[in-house]
Amino acid sequence: MDTKIGAVDGPVKPSTGDIGYLPSKPAHPIEPAVASTCEATLGRHLARRLVQIGVSDVFTVPGDFNLTLLDHLIAEPGLTNVGCCNELNAGYAADGYARSRGNLPVIFIVGGPNSNDYGTNRILHHTIGLPDFSQELRCFQTVTCYQAVVNNLEDAHEQIDTAISTSLKESKPVYISISCNLSGVPHPTFSREPVPFFLSPRLSNKMGLEAAVEATANFLNKAVKPVLVGGPKIRVAKAGEAFVDLADACGYNKRVIAFIGDGSFQVTAQDVSTMIRCGQNTIIFLINNGGYTIEVEIHDGPYNVIKNWNYTGLVDAIHNGDGKCWTSKVTCEEELTEAIKTATGPKKDSLCFIEVIAHKDDTSKELLEWGSRVSAANSRPPNPQ
Repeated sequence: MDTKIGAVDGPVKPSTGDIGYLPSKPAHPIEPAVASTCEATLGRHLARRLVQIGVSDVFTVPGDFNLTLLDHLIAEPGLTNVGCCNELNAGYAADGYARSRGNLPVIFIVGGPNSNDYGTNRILHHTIGLPDFSQELRCFQTVTCYQAVVNNLEDAHEQIDTAISTSLKESKPVYISISCNLSGVPHPTFSREPVPFFLSPRLSNKMGLEAAVEATANFLNKAVKPVLVGGPKIRVAKAGEAFVDLADACGYNKRVIAFIGDGSFQVTAQDVSTMIRCGQNTIIFLINNGGYTIEVEIHDGPYNVIKNWNYTGLVDAIHNGDGKCWTSKVTCEEELTEAIKTATGPKKDSLCFIEVIAHKDDTSKELLEWGSRVSAANSRPPNPQ
């Protein structure tokens, strides 16, 4: 079934389904917004709720069951639609966007079958060929903290608001399915205020915080070439904005730099077009070493070799002269140095794609050791019965 994905927090949004993640603001209830009777449709209600909790971008893929719902999302002035090339990449985008905001309440919204088809034993497209439409729900029950299947208007308001509030309170993903024929239908309940809830304030130990700040400042002041790496506990502590402030104070360039292997890129390459269309100035280093090198170090075989692509040529074709994009293929250290200078200089406002040609055995000592240990762990014989 069709999905929409987005992220919730400051500027965040759903997408093909709708994904969102919690805003790192002080404790507060969702503020109500009065909707006129003509606006009080399910789709409008959902779009408004997303904006109220801080969502600003939705990552979407259009499909048969979610088209009308997408109409309502893109009609909401507070939401920006980021159309992705496929559901996998939309999910990656929303997840990464949520993490970059410092939180991970993700709201996954999908379009479901027409409400009249439930219980009819009809076999529909976008299903697995069975009259039971719950297979997608069962998949998401294992990875979300709340699931809402909206196939009638009477409890749609309560289901949607409960799902969103649960996501925010638990900082975990939720799943919302909207029947494809309900998005444009008005109902009196959609003019009501949100289900009330509060986010509990997080209190810190003042003395401990001061000691940590002093220790961090001393550590940074002693460093010759300091590098800041934000770990997962920043998200848990809702300290994303503070981390960005620290990076700003230290004068760091926060341009996104991505390193990706050739095998992984072959799975996600299409959405380079989305990056270019959205004006991103990311620097992407594509490591072309002919296959799945990590797997080679665990257990080698012909399945670890992949078909080589002309990666820079592919990105040039995706660019097609529309937008800002620059590519380079490098085979030695001197060429890499020059490419980095160009990417951080004349082409700093462009998406820069640098293909680095590396030998398949050009790996670190740590990777070799890790591969050997994983191989040993995987090949342990069964314990005697």
